[in-house]
Amino acid sequence: MTSKTKPEAQTETRTAAESAAPAAPTADSAGQVGGEQAGADQTAANDEAFEVLAKLQAENAELKDRLLRTLAEVENVRRRGERELNDARQYAIAKFAGDMLGVADNMERALASVPAEARETDEAVKGLIQGVELTEKEMLRSLEKHGVKKLDPKGERFDPNFHQAMFEVPDPSVPNGTVAQVVQVGYSIGSRVLRPAMVGVARGGPKPAVVEAEKQA
Repeated sequence: MTSKTKPEAQTETRTAAESAAPAAPTADSAGQVGGEQAGADQTAANDEAFEVLAKLQAENAELKDRLLRTLAEVENVRRRGERELNDARQYAIAKFAGDMLGVADNMERALASVPAEARETDEAVKGLIQGVELTEKEMLRSLEKHGVKKLDPKGERFDPNFHQAMFEVPDPSVPNGTVAQVVQVGYSIGSRVLRPAMVGVARGGPKPAVVEAEKQA
């Protein structure tokens, strides 16, 4: 076997050592790894930012919904308060007005009880009647200032909200359901009935719908 010289042996030993040692990272590979890591960190930061933004948007929508509901409730309370205040003002005298209806009825009965002959021939009776009529008119005018109105529905269509049917009157000359006779006048206050008018209702005539159609034809 041929013996190797000392320089040749040293060269082979150095070559074997370089082959066994791991390769040192190059500058390009290190930059690539650093870029991938930075990209991953940026993606994670973006995801976290989107999550925070979505959470804030949801909270903002919830707060806006609560605000709108609160404003709507405040508006409803305000309107209800105004309505109750208006009702209190309008119907505050309902009890007093109801008590005054008896006085109005007595005046009307007093006027109706005077014979027609006495009205024309007796000056004293005539003056008394005029005084009672003026008093009745003034009382009704005062009640009307506070929303109380007299209901005398003769010739009108029967309304169960303001009229009380006492009997039926056979009368084919007027539409069915027409108030043919008023037994006692009624009174209303605002949109409410204070006392319904007691009436007699006509029966036997044409139906109101037929009469309306004939009028429009």
